[in-house]
Amino acid sequence: MALIVVENLVKTFKVAQRQPGLWGAVRGLVRRQHRSVRALGGISFAIEPGELVGYIGPNGAGKSTTVKILSGILVPTSGSCTVGGRVPWKERIAHVQRLGVVFGQRTQLWWDLPVIESFDLLAAIYRVPRADYLQIRDEMIDLLDLGPLLDTPVRQLSLGQRMRCDLAAALLHRPEVLFLDEPTIGLDAVSKLAVRQFVKTLSRDRGVTVILTTHDMDDIEALCSRVMVIGQGRILSDGSLEALRRSVTSERRLIVDLVNEGDGVSDPDALVVEHTGRRVELSFDPQLISPAELIARVTAKHAIRDLFVENPPIEKIIAQLYGRLESSSQP
Repeated sequence: MALIVVENLVKTFKVAQRQPGLWGAVRGLVRRQHRSVRALGGISFAIEPGELVGYIGPNGAGKSTTVKILSGILVPTSGSCTVGGRVPWKERIAHVQRLGVVFGQRTQLWWDLPVIESFDLLAAIYRVPRADYLQIRDEMIDLLDLGPLLDTPVRQLSLGQRMRCDLAAALLHRPEVLFLDEPTIGLDAVSKLAVRQFVKTLSRDRGVTVILTTHDMDDIEALCSRVMVIGQGRILSDGSLEALRRSVTSERRLIVDLVNEGDGVSDPDALVVEHTGRRVELSFDPQLISPAELIARVTAKHAIRDLFVENPPIEKIIAQLYGRLESSSQP
């Protein structure tokens, strides 16, 4: 049975409008005009327990609105939504007791307190039994290597250290659903890998349902078995990352490292995308020419140091999908 069920969810905001200039400001005080902006246009989806789902889209697509409704912060204009059988905005206290949220640019820790005291306060707020709290706290400290940070005031932590502490803080009350909003923003490579590995373990081994909202496509590739793409308040795509690639393009890339820098690589069934020094990148459609045949043609004409075949970068796939959305919305 699905843990999260969303059916025909619609959210419309009223936005105040004002005429420019001083006279417009005066008129706005007397009679304010509004326009309606539809943030969500009837989206539907279901998420099973333990799924790790990427929820992506351009700015203003409706991602944050969806998460706020699922969190119980906003009430939808119409449609229905349940999380663990509860309606988030009607049963907020019971709902948030089983919900964890991590925002990459905000913290739920107290800025001037040592990390361990923030943990203690959160346990009291969520009314976690003392024995359960100590068990999960020590578990999180061990998994995220937080021991050296516990007595450090939050304001003195680096961004990567604070993110690890925020992850632990969001899990002290053993939530069944975890919302991650840009959890690796601004982190260095080592910290990103640590956070990704922890999130993957959390979903796989502990059965926590994770919804990841991010603009970092490396996070999506590394973590998510399912990706939902939202644009202009509607779901554009819902499925695996590979299915998303196929829905946009069948393009593949052949990257060739040449022995001789001056060689020029060309083929009638492939397009040279980039040629830098000895490296040449070719774009081709495997439905027109197989990778093996293209490799055979190139190696027959040129001395090759190394080569490999890969999919185009996921950022390009997503950009193409967004471009289609913009084109379809234009009159």
